[in-house]
Amino acid sequence: MSKLMGKLCVYITTAVVLSFGMVAFSTAAQASDIKKWQTKIVKLVAKKQVYPRSAMRKELEGRAKVRVSIDRTGAIVGHEVIQPTGLAVFDKEIPKLIKRINPLPKPPASLTDSQLSFVLPLSWVIR
Repeated sequence: MSKLMGKLCVYITTAVVLSFGMVAFSTAAQASDIKKWQTKIVKLVAKKQVYPRSAMRKELEGRAKVRVSIDRTGAIVGHEVIQPTGLAVFDKEIPKLIKRINPLPKPPASLTDSQLSFVLPLSWVIR
């Protein structure tokens, strides 16, 4: 088991695809602020994501996509699994992860919508 534990890690896709409708970025500074915010989200998810022990024992892998909606403070107001992993062990972990990462970092002021949503790709991969 220790050899297996050494080979396992949680891999998170580093791109968070944000969807805000028709938002135009007027300056490079605004785009930079958004990129920094996305990076903070990715780091938080990577820190809080758990590889279920039963999946480790069976050497299972999975990928999912979750649409996350947040308010101006970063509080998660809803989520929807838009592409499940197909494996119950990982799909049951998704709502637990959402609770652990709530609230997310506050969005930059340049994103003025009262609610924002983005697709969060999640991966549980053995390396």
